[in-house]
Amino acid sequence: MTIWRRALPFIALLGAAGAAPAVDYRSVDVPAAVLYDSPSQKGKKLYLIKAQTPVEVIVRLEGWFKIRDAEGSLAWVESRYLGDRRTLVVTALKAEIRQSDKADSPVVLELDKWVAVELVEPASPGWAKVRHRDGVTGYIRSTQVWGL
Repeated sequence: MTIWRRALPFIALLGAAGAAPAVDYRSVDVPAAVLYDSPSQKGKKLYLIKAQTPVEVIVRLEGWFKIRDAEGSLAWVESRYLGDRRTLVVTALKAEIRQSDKADSPVVLELDKWVAVELVEPASPGWAKVRHRDGVTGYIRSTQVWGL
């Protein structure tokens, strides 16, 4: 019985560690945002990231987000440049938007790598309902995009 009493705090910690928060994706909400190597405008400017680009928020710090992009790069951006609107970016060489979430469904639009689409809603497993900037709405395989 003593072993179980000693092990109980460790078991509780393991359970708490398993309750990880949901991944927080945002999209760039301005024509272009500067990414920095530190959470300060005095930091080294790394590169620009364009509108509608999805990013994963890793760390929040007063007025700043540390983010990861589709290529895995980490950088800091002012939080005011990111919106709650969800977008996805094509990571496959070619991706297809289909009429329904079925592999044999007709293709309504073919997309090149790095094209951004708006996430309308998650669909059946392995699919997402998306909208292209031209207004075409349909379903795309989750393996062809990043930002889910």
